[in-house]
Amino acid sequence: MHLIIPYAAPSSQGFAAALANLKLPHLQKLLSRLGPLPPDQGDEFKLSPPHERALAKAWGLSAADGCIPWAALQARQTGHAGAADQAWAFITLCHWQMNTGQVVMSALPLPALSPAQSDALLHAMRPYFEEDGIRLLPDEPGRWLAQGSIFADLPTASPDRVVGRDVAVWMTTSPAAAPLRRLQNEMQMLLYTHPVNDAREALNLTPVNSFWLHGSGALTNGYQPPADSAKPQVIDTLRAFALAENWPGWTQAWQELDATHIQPLLVAVSRGEPVQLTLCGERSSQSWQSQAQPVWQKLKGFFGSQPLSELLEKL
Repeated sequence: MHLIIPYAAPSSQGFAAALANLKLPHLQKLLSRLGPLPPDQGDEFKLSPPHERALAKAWGLSAADGCIPWAALQARQTGHAGAADQAWAFITLCHWQMNTGQVVMSALPLPALSPAQSDALLHAMRPYFEEDGIRLLPDEPGRWLAQGSIFADLPTASPDRVVGRDVAVWMTTSPAAAPLRRLQNEMQMLLYTHPVNDAREALNLTPVNSFWLHGSGALTNGYQPPADSAKPQVIDTLRAFALAENWPGWTQAWQELDATHIQPLLVAVSRGEPVQLTLCGERSSQSWQSQAQPVWQKLKGFFGSQPLSELLEKL
């Protein structure tokens, strides 16, 4: 059993005050009974955030920063032809808000974006992408699969890096991405007058005025996903609160997670079952796992005696 928890320790300024009031008794006890693995250290400017890097490692996906082939994996899992040997990316519909001196991406997914609206926008945008050799396929409302050679070895930033932040910092600047930047400008003009947005604005819903490219790359030859029993479970309940900097909500969600997901891990460890826990911040992640007793007993004093706040601050 492997649990991955994104946004266990956000990097925002309000996190420090929230951490001071955070009480997670099951997590504190669990960490005292597990042994640490080498940390995955990074910074908040990596295109692939720590939780994506941890999940990629568990799935056996080895890739450079910003090139974890999530879209290619999705294309393979959904049975699209050529998924195993072609480069793919996700196209996620989004809203860019003009602020003073910067353009900020609004929260994802866009509220109340129906399958019919998503399909209508796909129909309108598809011909422009096809002119640049990019094939668009529906995946889920507001997110499409894009296939094209341009996505091979093209680093792109996870939307989790961009939501609530200046998109210019995270835009792909590679010369190879020039057609994509042009497409972005063209789609902004097309979307401005599209009937889907007229209908959304009439209902006071956030309009679709751009797209974000992410999850780019190709699967390596011969890649095989792990068995279902080896796949980790990602608990994403902290994400929305962290990105919105809603610290009371984040604290409450953590405490609920401690009672509903960490406590069963503690029971499993007590039964001698194999357990792994990965806590992810916005810079780094740290994993702990159950080990042979002589090993974790040696490490228990070092990690178990540390206050939980100190462990989370390192993420």
